[in-house]
Amino acid sequence: MLSLDSPRWSELSHAYGAASDIPELLRQLETMPSSDGEKEPWFSIWSSLAHQGDVYSASFAAVPHVVRILAQAPNRADFSYFQFPAWVEICRQKKSVPVPKALDSDYFSVLQQLPSSVSAAANREWDEGFLLCALSAIAAAKGYGTVAEAIQELHSSVAEEFLEWLFSH
Repeated sequence: MLSLDSPRWSELSHAYGAASDIPELLRQLETMPSSDGEKEPWFSIWSSLAHQGDVYSASFAAVPHVVRILAQAPNRADFSYFQFPAWVEICRQKKSVPVPKALDSDYFSVLQQLPSSVSAAANREWDEGFLLCALSAIAAAKGYGTVAEAIQELHSSVAEEFLEWLFSH
């Protein structure tokens, strides 16, 4: 995993240019901050690394850190620790974005850890949003980007409409 102290972050890109600001944002995740609303550091992480469905070289370097932090305390992590890696993988698959060779081993390796983190969070209280992000993370980790994206949109009312549609066909 690319060290947060590595000068290589400035060689990676995100939505606004060089990614030299990303290590500090990732360090802030260590305290397990909430992502509700537009709270930092999540707001800047999302807007820089998963901007309007686009992902960047720094996105693939950041995901291992998010998953590492998640794995340390899945019972305290909020939904974004599951949603962010899933969304990066959804966008990567959807837009056929190649993962830089120097980052691909770490990136794909940590995706495989997401189901274990979901399992480790099984005893905590889950609201619908957390459920959707956790299930989406499993689907993304297993290579089902389209399913992962659909799950993120499958709130109860949408699920009811889908079932009505399905049973009427």
